[in-house]
Amino acid sequence: MQLSTEDAKLVTLARATRARVGAAEGAAVRDQDGRTYAAATVDLPSLQLSALQVCVAMAVASGAKGLGAAVVLGESGVLADADRAALGDLGGPDLPIHLGDPRGTITTSFPERH
Repeated sequence: MQLSTEDAKLVTLARATRARVGAAEGAAVRDQDGRTYAAATVDLPSLQLSALQVCVAMAVASGAKGLGAAVVLGESGVLADADRAALGDLGGPDLPIHLGDPRGTITTSFPERH
């Protein structure tokens, strides 16, 4: 599956972040201004967040008004309902979303439909 250069950078960020901490998932998003945010799954006794939820929270905390693309890498290969909702809050109806395995091989790409 051929990705744009900018989306391929998101794959690299998500893969490196997941591998660095050994998390279940890694994710990366690009906001409408071109800034990128990468995160891994948070799994603490008192706080559980998907990697994508952390990315969206980081983008919002940095003042992002929208997203340009999202990547999620993990074993499941599906976009969880909570992740879909987080993207819906900031992403828009045509947000490119790429799902892939932990190695960074993209298995599914689609526009988000709300």
